[in-house]
Amino acid sequence: MSEPKAPTPAPGDTYKGWLFKWTNYIKGYQRRWFVLSNGLLSYYRTQAEMGHTCRGTINLATANIAVEDSCNFVISNGGTQTYHLKASSEVERQRWITALELAKAKAFRMQAESDDSGDDSTSPGAGQGAGSRNSEVQSTLRTLGSKVEDLSTCNDLIAKHGSALQRSLSELEGVRLGGETSEKIRQVTERATLFRITSNAMINACRDFLALAQAHSKRWQKALQAEREQRVRLEETLEQLAKQHNHLERAFRGATVLPPSQSNPAIDSKGPVPGKGDVSDEDEENEFFDACEDVQEFITVPADPKYHRRSGSNVSGISSELGMDDGTTSLDEQSLASSPESPQSQEVVPVRKRRSRIPDKPNYSLNLWSIMKNCIGKELSKIPMPVNFNEPLSMLQRLSEDLEYYELLDRGAKCQSSLEQMCYVAAFTVSSYSTTVHRTGKPFNPLLGETFELDRMQESGYRSLCEQVSHHPPAAAHHAISERGWTLRQEIALASKFRGKYLSIMPLGSIHCIFEKSNNHYTWKKVTTTVHNIIVGKLWIDQSGEIDVVNHRTGDRCHLKFAPYSYFSRDVARKVTGVVTDKNGKAHYVLSGTWDEKMECSRVMQSSRGGENGADGRQKTVYQTLKAKELWRKTPLPEGAENMYYFSTLALTLNEPEEGIAPTDSRRRPDQRLMEQGRWEEANAEKQRLEEKQRTTRREREREANRTANPAEEAEEVEIASEPSETTYKTETLHGSYPPAYSMEGPYGAPVKSGHHDNYKSMWFEQQVDPMTGEPTHIYRGGYWEAKEQGDWDSCPNIF
Repeated sequence: MSEPKAPTPAPGDTYKGWLFKWTNYIKGYQRRWFVLSNGLLSYYRTQAEMGHTCRGTINLATANIAVEDSCNFVISNGGTQTYHLKASSEVERQRWITALELAKAKAFRMQAESDDSGDDSTSPGAGQGAGSRNSEVQSTLRTLGSKVEDLSTCNDLIAKHGSALQRSLSELEGVRLGGETSEKIRQVTERATLFRITSNAMINACRDFLALAQAHSKRWQKALQAEREQRVRLEETLEQLAKQHNHLERAFRGATVLPPSQSNPAIDSKGPVPGKGDVSDEDEENEFFDACEDVQEFITVPADPKYHRRSGSNVSGISSELGMDDGTTSLDEQSLASSPESPQSQEVVPVRKRRSRIPDKPNYSLNLWSIMKNCIGKELSKIPMPVNFNEPLSMLQRLSEDLEYYELLDRGAKCQSSLEQMCYVAAFTVSSYSTTVHRTGKPFNPLLGETFELDRMQESGYRSLCEQVSHHPPAAAHHAISERGWTLRQEIALASKFRGKYLSIMPLGSIHCIFEKSNNHYTWKKVTTTVHNIIVGKLWIDQSGEIDVVNHRTGDRCHLKFAPYSYFSRDVARKVTGVVTDKNGKAHYVLSGTWDEKMECSRVMQSSRGGENGADGRQKTVYQTLKAKELWRKTPLPEGAENMYYFSTLALTLNEPEEGIAPTDSRRRPDQRLMEQGRWEEANAEKQRLEEKQRTTRREREREANRTANPAEEAEEVEIASEPSETTYKTETLHGSYPPAYSMEGPYGAPVKSGHHDNYKSMWFEQQVDPMTGEPTHIYRGGYWEAKEQGDWDSCPNIF
């Protein structure tokens, strides 16, 4: 059976055919199917293997091709790969040699072009030496280009004369001996002579090309390596300059936009307060405009000096709000003066000594990609995650950490002005994110019905209760009340998506804060939390988005903007800005700071249009403000926090065992307790047990709900109980054995109605329509603290 004749190779074409490859001394040469494409020579056992199994590949750009005899030739790339090949005939061998040489030349040219394009990206103006080298390279490239054109021309001539010689030989075979024999032989001789001449020209051109390429190869490699090293050094220098420039910008902006607090003996005695940028008082009356980026919506400048030298008669309204007057003092001026660094830094002697350490986090290795690669695009709450990704706190305890800086609400409750009170509420909103800056661990998903109490009535004057009120979608209700005149309540459902490189967590639901004395009712929502470098690199967390804090009684509003982090931004990292306006839209206070360190507010004395244009083409508003007052500053983390999951002082006490708590409290959760003790393998096993128990309980609850809603179906099921297969099928179908893709959630995680009912009702909260926002939410119904006083927990389910 004859083999298909291989086509004559042409530049850029894929060349295929059979060759014999040397395997070993036992088997000798074995027949293999070779494919030459894109500068790569690959081989397979059969043509059928081309789609799935490649036996080997060699790159011709760096390979050496040598002819041994009439049929044998060798391809080697320097020792790591060597192919000893044999063609079926000398003509076939020559076809392969020609195709390989053309492919090698093309691969080498493509590699050189890619290297040249990489070199072109380096900065110009490297000096006269670089220019001379560039001209030399260009001259050499032109010479090589002319040689390649000569080779192409010779190739065309060889193909033409070779075809004519082949035809003459074929005609010669069919000629009878006679008078025309001498004429045919003469034609063959002429054509063979032309073919030999053309072949010699081709060989000479190849020799010249090879000699020129070899002469410049080492020089080009050294020049290329030098250019790459220089580019790396330039990149490192540029990065260092960018960091220094960013640092100087922060220092300058801090000195012009965030004026310091008024001179205070307590501050002067301690020296400068550390912050994003130290501030000098000698330029307090100079007017500076902030060099902000377009993302900022306004510009702040110090107010005219006449506002600082005002008399008590014309500033009584101002001094009553933040104590700006030298002669009079507002309600909070004494507290701010006595605690200049932060309102929460006052030491409170606790009634009970609480723990200040937990066991250090063990160092367990984990193949992250093996777990994460199947999680892309899925809802995080539906992914079984090992405790290696967790921190030993539940989401309910994490929610209670919003009260870390409760004293901001205590101070807000004392305010006479709703606008001043709004400043403290806004600072409290920002402070709740300060504990997340290093907290890359995922909190435990609470079980349905799980609760967490935080009773700090004796130490801090408040008590808090959280309960997991829904499992699909996961939602937690929170209620806190203080004896100092404020109530905080919220219901938060988390929508989280894993995007491959980062994890986005979008809290859904509103937060309510009510002050009893003034009856001011504030609401706001949380911003998006993003965890970066999930797969590769060091994990880090960013907060981004906008918050509108609204006072529903007065119409006051505070618009806060959390700027997303950008390496190329000249602005302060983790920056937060905001403006407090009344119901008419008039600005009264400007807030500025960072969500991981501090927040300050400045009284607006005058506003005008005239700043630089923003991204939308409109002019920014310029606010003339008085000296900034510090509202909040983050309390430093305890010593050794990096070994304790970066927990704050409050977070270290949240999982501390307590007597008299409910049996559903997160402190009693066994897998969480085992993880805190460093027994992670046992914690993983216990976590799976609890999750399976919750699924079983949920199926039982749905079965009971279906029986109540559809008694006819239950009777039908009993009638056919004599048929085991039908009964089994019906039971599994009706009572909760759903396929994996089955979902009972609608858009934004909202449950949708289906044939399966869940009659679960939360223990301490009841669902109502909120009169302020119109949203369905769970509100505390009461009874928990009374049950704790009586020690009566009989109505609590056994979830652990």
